[in-house]
Amino acid sequence: MNKQILMAGVAAGLALAASAAQAQSVDYGSLQQLFDEPVTTSATGSPQRSTEAPADMQIISQDEIRRSGETSIPGILQRVAGIDVLNFSVGQSDVNVRGYDQISSPRLLVLINGRQVYLDHYGLTIWQTLPVQLSEIRQIEVVKGPNSALFGFNAVSGVINIITFNPKFDDLDVASVRVGDHGFRDYSLATTFKLGEAISARVSGGSRQQDEWARTGPLPLASDVTDPNTVQAAIDVVAQLNPKTDLRVEGSWSSSHQDGLAVNTYTTDKMITTSIKATLTADTDFGLIQVQGYQNGLTAKYPFALWNNTITVFSAQDLFKIGADNTIRLGAEYRHNTLNTAPLTGGEVSYDVYSASGMWNWAITEQLTTTAALRVDSLKLKREGTFPNRIPLDDNSNWDRTITKPSVNLTAAWRPTANDTFRLSYAQGVQTPSLIELGGVQLASTPFPGFTIDIMGNPNLKPSIVSNYELAYDRQFSAAKIGVRLFEQDWKDIKSGTDTSGLVLPPTATHNAAIYYINASDSKMKGLELTASGSFLPGFNWRADTTYTDVKDSPFAGVNVTKKYVAFQSTTPKFRGNIGLDWTKGPWEADANLHYVSEFKFYSMAAVTLEPVKAYASLSARLGYRWDNGLALALSGQNLLKERQEQTRGLEAERRVQVSLSKSW
Repeated sequence: MNKQILMAGVAAGLALAASAAQAQSVDYGSLQQLFDEPVTTSATGSPQRSTEAPADMQIISQDEIRRSGETSIPGILQRVAGIDVLNFSVGQSDVNVRGYDQISSPRLLVLINGRQVYLDHYGLTIWQTLPVQLSEIRQIEVVKGPNSALFGFNAVSGVINIITFNPKFDDLDVASVRVGDHGFRDYSLATTFKLGEAISARVSGGSRQQDEWARTGPLPLASDVTDPNTVQAAIDVVAQLNPKTDLRVEGSWSSSHQDGLAVNTYTTDKMITTSIKATLTADTDFGLIQVQGYQNGLTAKYPFALWNNTITVFSAQDLFKIGADNTIRLGAEYRHNTLNTAPLTGGEVSYDVYSASGMWNWAITEQLTTTAALRVDSLKLKREGTFPNRIPLDDNSNWDRTITKPSVNLTAAWRPTANDTFRLSYAQGVQTPSLIELGGVQLASTPFPGFTIDIMGNPNLKPSIVSNYELAYDRQFSAAKIGVRLFEQDWKDIKSGTDTSGLVLPPTATHNAAIYYINASDSKMKGLELTASGSFLPGFNWRADTTYTDVKDSPFAGVNVTKKYVAFQSTTPKFRGNIGLDWTKGPWEADANLHYVSEFKFYSMAAVTLEPVKAYASLSARLGYRWDNGLALALSGQNLLKERQEQTRGLEAERRVQVSLSKSW
């Protein structure tokens, strides 16, 4: 009888939460208490457990972030099943989902509260630029596979959705200082406050600096590396305009200086980002209507070029129910993206994207739910300005082009019992070329007197299309939980890097020879992911995962995938995984995580060749103590097994240890 009463209470609670999702801002804290675990509303707009969402998702909570002792978001993501993190330097990591590992990974959509924070000029994420402190992150949602139809433009291999504490519902006041060896210094502050009864705000800021990993060979050159540092600031204001309408305004700024690995050469780069965003949410008779606009600015200073990128996005959506079982979301979006040409200046490349989307979530029975989502993006490319002397394609009309492609997500989730969940899904995503690939780069090289090669963008580059098929199963036991994922991906028209060893266009009487990005290959990937977690003895929890991937490249005629930097069959490890343990007892808490990666190959620093990276394991750990007055002291470290370890073909990862002191009030 008690079990029946409990199940009835949970069912009533879920119905109440689904109704509450139609309110203005989402109170994740209350939803987490109701579900007794972190909850997502990102995929459908209604609260769901991660195992019930129409996407393969894992949620990392604030408690897990704190206990990990990691100093960066890539370090935290490395603990997630199926996530590959390439650590090229202490200042640069690239995050990939289930393989297809490469420098400046362009396939991952990264969001903070629904605003994209990957950098549009290259379509990459430089994690140091993200204007968010680890202490103000409520949860990180890690979504695997193409999910453009559910999450937005260019979400082709996955989504990292960072959700911060909402000042309307959350009382957050924390200051922290972390110092360590190798010059590590990290200071951060995040605080919320009220401005009357209707306005709530959160401000945050931080700075970090540390010594770069030591050089152990002739490459990279000493002049190519620097000690990274970053400064960030953000503000988040929520105003309740009336009982059914909220206005949320967010602004941020960051300045970061770090090493970047571009192709097979390290460079010292500086990135300055700005953003302003406003979101109006109203609960109306026609559903939950949300109107949003934001503008991101980027100044990217490379040793060889200076790019200024501005993206402006406006969107509107309506989330409503038809009866009790059907949830519908309709949306439209417009984005304008511009980039100057560099290092040879004189032009501007831009595109306008018009998008329409729809999502239908149907609870057929209490056990069976389906979700269908469709998004269509129509991109209109444009170029204005002048051209360098003798550069090929020197007519702006070559950029008069429109690309229209659909993205699809289809999912069926079945819960035959309260402890078992099956999910079958199909997804198709579209990876649009970046503005640099489409023409933002203009660089002249003179290998010998009298002969010039132009390295340039390609306005005729096709988007890459990925299709993903997945079967997932999750089982909850009394003291443990297991998960199984079977998946297969099919990539079409993968885009290359720039290969300086061979010409794409030969010289003519009026134009130089040229090298540019091309569609180089198709590829297929299949894989298996296993996860398990549980508890034993009071206060002890354990977790383990392993992911197997097998990639097969199909290069186009005449293409050398190694020289084009798309040799994913070689650069993707077969296995990666984690074994972790955490413990809490009163004010004490401890965490340890062993991350392992099987042997793979990566690009040499000396030439465009692939060289093996031996299988390795790395250990991170933290021991902390918290007093009742809000003070907390912790000792943490990363790469603890060895003083120095080869994890890519770049700089070797070093053992780092830190002590942190934080105060909450």
